[in-house]
Amino acid sequence: MAIASTHTTQALPLSRDSNVPLAQQLAQRFAERIQQRLILPGAKLLSVRECARQYGVSTFTVVAAYDQLLAGGLLEARKQRGFFVRETRQRAPQAVSATKNRQQPAPVDATALLRGMFQSDPRSSPGLGTLPAEWLDLPMLQGAMRRVLSASEGGADQLLLHYGEPAGDARLRRALSQRMADLSIACPPEQLLSTVGATHALDLITRTFLQPGDTVLVDDPGWAIEYARLTQAGMRLAPVPRGPDGPDLEVMAQLVAQHRPRMYVTVSVLHNPTGNTLSLASAHQILKLAEAANFLVVEDDTYAFLAPNHAPRLSALDGLKRTIYVSGFSKILSPAWRVGYLAASPERVEKLTNLKLISTLTTSPMVERALALCLEQGQLRRHAERVQGNLDAARQRTQRLAEAAGCHFVTPPQGLFGWLDVGVDTERLALSLLDAGWMTAPGMLFSATRQASTLMRVNFSTSQNPAFWRCLQQLCERQKT
Repeated sequence: MAIASTHTTQALPLSRDSNVPLAQQLAQRFAERIQQRLILPGAKLLSVRECARQYGVSTFTVVAAYDQLLAGGLLEARKQRGFFVRETRQRAPQAVSATKNRQQPAPVDATALLRGMFQSDPRSSPGLGTLPAEWLDLPMLQGAMRRVLSASEGGADQLLLHYGEPAGDARLRRALSQRMADLSIACPPEQLLSTVGATHALDLITRTFLQPGDTVLVDDPGWAIEYARLTQAGMRLAPVPRGPDGPDLEVMAQLVAQHRPRMYVTVSVLHNPTGNTLSLASAHQILKLAEAANFLVVEDDTYAFLAPNHAPRLSALDGLKRTIYVSGFSKILSPAWRVGYLAASPERVEKLTNLKLISTLTTSPMVERALALCLEQGQLRRHAERVQGNLDAARQRTQRLAEAAGCHFVTPPQGLFGWLDVGVDTERLALSLLDAGWMTAPGMLFSATRQASTLMRVNFSTSQNPAFWRCLQQLCERQKT
């Protein structure tokens, strides 16, 4: 009988002795049932957790399988509702059924990594981009919120009952202005705009200053989500090889001459995924090139609180004339505190504020005021110092575990991430690790052209479990044979 509602049939076990990864087996099983109309259009599939329980696999494996079905056009994801069989006249089964004859499994992409962030336990997620919850200062956050709501602070009713200011809470922007001064960036509160996290700031910049078809210079390796975001917006990516001191300036000059880019987006300090920081000499050359070729430089300083204040910032050298500075607090405070900000010239901030009003009206005045208190009282600075101490110890331990597993870091370990060479194709390795319950970030994710790689990014704070390194070593050895 065809199934017209939630799919709840008893799961037959997957083969753990097969050369086909578990995620691919699971995707093929669902694809066959959809194509045979055992699961009808509009039917809701099992939740990720329930599917994992029934099939005896990790949630990572289910996420990867559902992503393959989404890519093949057999499923659609409905926000906060789940995964449903796509209702189309053309079933287009070839996209997924062809996986039986493929030599390579479907890739782990940026979307899978993001979905894994919401499904996974950080203790089994060496590839994630956040700090573990136990490193965060919950009493500081709770205390700040209580103070915002207390009568002693004043203005609580205004924050609770009205929209926030279009540019963001004035008190927060004053505190941010002082924070910018600590980084040697002169920026009055009027040149600051709060956003819903750093990603929102980057999106506002893209939508304000770029048009579909524009060329954007990006670091390679770089952040997969930024590649995906720009590509979805219709931009053409021009990858610039990223080295220990910054971008390859010779290649950058050639790309500028050939493609006349409108923008360069870069993480200058504690670059993701390599951990490298831009040298002062490279920063000067980038700004000279931007001035000569008339393109904007967007400096993403997401990891600012994990880095020294004296590290070279393009925005400090440029004085926000041709640069736009972006940062946020989710990496240091909590992923739940979606507060970001940008700093730019007065005329650019005005344009960005107008788009913010159209797209989101305002941001949360409650959370912004609480954040202002954490900055004003030095609590955030002291918390960041504690996190840096924890990271120092985690990097040393991770380096020992990695070397014992036969791996090595291709760049000196710094900041939150390490750029690790494991000696085998990490896209294929990542799928095997998913089947074993470990969420990783293969090097292909950080390539603008999705090149195969033996590199992978590890989060020092979530890579402390020796069991992960034993599993990685065993799978690498098996893949080499």
